[in-house]
Amino acid sequence: MASFDVLIVGLGATHGLRAAEDELTGALRRAGADVTLVRAQRPREVRTLALTDLLWARAARRAAVQALAEAEPRAIVYSTTTAALLWPQPGAIRFDAAAAGNRPGRHGVWQRPVERRRLAEAPLLVPQDTAALAEAGAPATEAVVVPIPVEPSAHGVPGARDLAAVTYSTNPYKKGLDRVLAAWDVARRDGEELIVAGLRGPDREGVHYAGTLEHEAFRALLRRARVYVTAPRREDYGIAQLEALADGARVVTTPAPGPYAALPLLRDGGVGWVAEPGADTLGAALRAALDDPRDDAAYAARALAAIAPFRRAAVDTTVATELLPRLLHPH
Repeated sequence: MASFDVLIVGLGATHGLRAAEDELTGALRRAGADVTLVRAQRPREVRTLALTDLLWARAARRAAVQALAEAEPRAIVYSTTTAALLWPQPGAIRFDAAAAGNRPGRHGVWQRPVERRRLAEAPLLVPQDTAALAEAGAPATEAVVVPIPVEPSAHGVPGARDLAAVTYSTNPYKKGLDRVLAAWDVARRDGEELIVAGLRGPDREGVHYAGTLEHEAFRALLRRARVYVTAPRREDYGIAQLEALADGARVVTTPAPGPYAALPLLRDGGVGWVAEPGADTLGAALRAALDDPRDDAAYAARALAAIAPFRRAAVDTTVATELLPRLLHPH
């Protein structure tokens, strides 16, 4: 039977997951590893989160079983705890958020206890942030934190910041779109427009719904936006906020439960505006960001410096010096 270094079993359920899986694959290869990435086949749509997770876990198991029948990896990495729930054999678990935090009550009735066992049985955990590890219950399993790398989406002379504000809202309740719209009504001045990406809706004065966008099109909006604003009720990671910083947009947010890797940077790094979710308080922060007197180029340079730990070079170093050795030579 053929062999290779690392098998990554991914869900690929969203663009963000696929991008994160591709980035991890690339980082491991740049570190010199022979890596195979397989993904679960998307299951049918069902109505409950508990059943959705079961179908995805079964699909991930099938993908892993097929890959293991064809070759023997030295190490396995399951991308998300869902991919690991029904694993055919133990492996490292890569995750941004655990069912312990994002599947409360009946939504995680079977996932949470199985997840606890898998986190304890895994040879290594690979959370995207230390807060994700804490939310998972701080299991005793050895862990290496590996962020999702973020880079500017274009090079060369930046374009004009001709859009006032952008938000992203595929899940309006979770992303707090109602809070964002209420704050926008407080902050907006004549001629300013908020672009809502990821959702269709009725346009109104000062608000345009752009619908579902390819990732490149969303990053193009960030390059044109003066402000990226979000008011999540829960945030698993905050990749859009980091992408906004990478593309030079000022970021306005609210505190939120969940790992929210971007929040400490936005609160303490001098590049974000963090306010409570009330229309007046969030609206005031949004207005302050729109009126920020700093030159766009100067702000963009500071934002890039602030996200240095999340950039590809830093992540590659962690993967090469910490993650790969622990995958291939476990204690």
